[in-house]
Amino acid sequence: MSTHAKRERLLLADLLETAGPDARTLCGDWTARDLAAHVVVRERRADAAGGILLSVLKPRLERVQSEFAAKPYEELIQLIRTGPPKMSPYAIKQVEEAANTVEFFVHAEDVRRAQPDWTPRPLDRVFEDALWARLEKAAKLLGRKAPTGLVLRRPNGQTTVARRGAPVVTVTGEPGELTLFAFGRQEVAQVELEGDKDAIARIRTAPLGLSGA
Repeated sequence: MSTHAKRERLLLADLLETAGPDARTLCGDWTARDLAAHVVVRERRADAAGGILLSVLKPRLERVQSEFAAKPYEELIQLIRTGPPKMSPYAIKQVEEAANTVEFFVHAEDVRRAQPDWTPRPLDRVFEDALWARLEKAAKLLGRKAPTGLVLRRPNGQTTVARRGAPVVTVTGEPGELTLFAFGRQEVAQVELEGDKDAIARIRTAPLGLSGA
């Protein structure tokens, strides 16, 4: 049975393949090749992946990621498609679903929305609910650097507080769009912002999300 993570994995691989190795992404100055290398290292090289979150390990991560980026692009795409090795924790279905659903969704949109002709991708309600459940759990971590109070709200009225404080900016949108906003992709997230004008301007450029995500 296919899982959300499996579906997003295959979609990400397809998008990277179609875009080509030199295509830009929403991940800073990373190209599609750099993003592909990041995805592969994250689940295949635990000895280096710690650098995604720990600055002391970042030099090793960058070195290993550069080594993978130098591989043939088609090989990177195939490694993403086939998934982690059997001995990897990511090979466990429940672990992959928990760790990769949002990771692959965000990176798929990093590829899609970096292209000039992108259009919003419709998501089914089950997947939207799955993204919302994860967003509720991670909201405070993702919003920890927000310069104002930050509330995320679905159109159905469900809300989660990403950061307490005043003034408060309320961001309304579907869970997929709110996820992108909370992961620092504010410029492309299809959402509505309510609150003080200056606070909204600050939250639009705030360093939301996780380092290296």
